[in-house]
Amino acid sequence: MGTLFMLLAAALVLLVIVVGVKKVSQGSVYVVENLGKFSKIAEPGIFFCMPFYSRVRNKVLICEQSLDIPPQTVITKDNVQLKSDSCIFFTIIDPMKFTYCVQNWKNAMSALCIASLRNFFGQITLDEAQTSRQQITAQVQNTLDIATQKWGIKVNRIEIQKFELPFNIRESMERQKKAEQEKREQVILAEAAKESAILNAEKNKQVAVMNAEAKRDAAALNAEASRIAVIQKAEAERQAEILRAEAEKEVKIKEAEAEAEAIRMVEQAKADGIRMINAATPSDGCVQIRAFDTFLRAANSPTTQMVIPSDIQKLVGKTLEGSKGKK
Repeated sequence: MGTLFMLLAAALVLLVIVVGVKKVSQGSVYVVENLGKFSKIAEPGIFFCMPFYSRVRNKVLICEQSLDIPPQTVITKDNVQLKSDSCIFFTIIDPMKFTYCVQNWKNAMSALCIASLRNFFGQITLDEAQTSRQQITAQVQNTLDIATQKWGIKVNRIEIQKFELPFNIRESMERQKKAEQEKREQVILAEAAKESAILNAEKNKQVAVMNAEAKRDAAALNAEASRIAVIQKAEAERQAEILRAEAEKEVKIKEAEAEAEAIRMVEQAKADGIRMINAATPSDGCVQIRAFDTFLRAANSPTTQMVIPSDIQKLVGKTLEGSKGKK
C-alpha cells in the first residue's frame, strides 16, 4: 500500500513537471497569470508554470507584423470616389497592454486606419491625392501611432498600395495623359528641329570659315610661291650676270694674255732679228732697205700720220733715180 502511494506521488510530480514546463520561442513572449491575475512576462527560453495556479494568458509576437486593410471607398475634397488599398506594419512593444487593453485588435486597427484615411482624403483633391502619397501615409501613421500607444502597439509605417479610380475618371485621365504625351512629343519634335537647324547653321558656318581659311592659306601659299619664284629668278639672273661677267673677264684676260704673248713674241722676234742682223754684220744698203720696208708698212695704214725723216727722203730719192736709170 505504501509503495503504491509513492508511485502515485512520483507519477503526479512527473505529470506536474511535464505539464508545467513551458518553452518560449525566440521572437515571442508569454503573458503569465497567477489565479487570474497578471504575474509576469515570460521571455524566450524555458520557464515553469505551476498547474492549477499559473497559466499562459496570451502568446505575443514581438517581431514586426503586418495587417492588410481591405479596399475601402474614400471621397476626396472634389467629390471623387476612390478605392484605397493599404497595409499597416507594426510592432507590439508592451505585451501586457496588448493583452489587457484591447479586444479584437485587428478590427480596432482596421477601423482606425479606415477612419483616418477617409478623414485625410476628405481634405485634399484628387490631384493632391495622386501626388502626396507620402504625406498621406505619414499623417495616417502619426494618427494611428498616437491611438495605439495605449494598446502597447507601435505603428512603424503604412503603405498605400494603390488607388482605384472610377471608370469615367480613368478614361478622362487617359485622354489627358495622351494629350500631354502628344504635346510633349510635339515639343520634343520642335526642339529637335530647332537643334537640327542650329547644328546645320553651325555646320555651314564652320564650312564657310574653313573655306575662307583654305582660300586665305592658298592665297598666302601662292603669294609665297610667287615671292620665292621672283627671288629665285632674280638670284638666277644675278648668277647668270656673274657668270657672264666672269666669262667676259676670262675672255678679256685671255685676250690680254694673248695680246701680251703676241707682243712678247713680236718683240722677241724683233730682238732675234736684230741679233741676227748684228751677227751677220749687214751693210748700209741692207739697213736702208729694211728701214724703207718698215716705212712703207707704216705708210699703208690709213690712220697713220707720218713725218718723213730727211734720210728716208734721200733714200727714196736715190731709189727713184736708180729705177729711172735702169729703164
